[in-house]
Amino acid sequence: MKNMRQNTIMELILSQDIETQNQLIEALEKAGIKSTQATVSRDIKELHIIKELSPDGRYRYAPAHKKELQNHSARLKAIFRESLTSCVCAQNIIVIKTLPGLASAACSAIDGMGISTVAGTLGGDDTGFICMFTNEDALQLCEEIKSMMK
Repeated sequence: MKNMRQNTIMELILSQDIETQNQLIEALEKAGIKSTQATVSRDIKELHIIKELSPDGRYRYAPAHKKELQNHSARLKAIFRESLTSCVCAQNIIVIKTLPGLASAACSAIDGMGISTVAGTLGGDDTGFICMFTNEDALQLCEEIKSMMK
């Protein structure tokens, strides 16, 4: 339960501007997780969450290592883009072809991007499968992948 709550907290602060612990508790409740102020306070400390100044001049929660995450994400995208040779969509499954030995790295890059419509990935030697929740999600991501390859 603690890991799920803390993962949800990280997702929430990365996707929304949350200024107070009360707002965080409310957002957790909307996500189906009941929590107390004391628990959220401990989670904030354990997750090394800080307050940063947002572009609109207000303070919001953010991971202390946000810049590191952004650089990591950019590197993952570069690895993904450089390793691909083709991409096709088969209903809710995207099949990617990569340079030899790089399908696992490409799938790991997809996992690291935190795309909410991805159910999971499976990488072999030069072929990877990206399982999406819906056929429409698969078509959309496949088009995005193809545009990355150009």
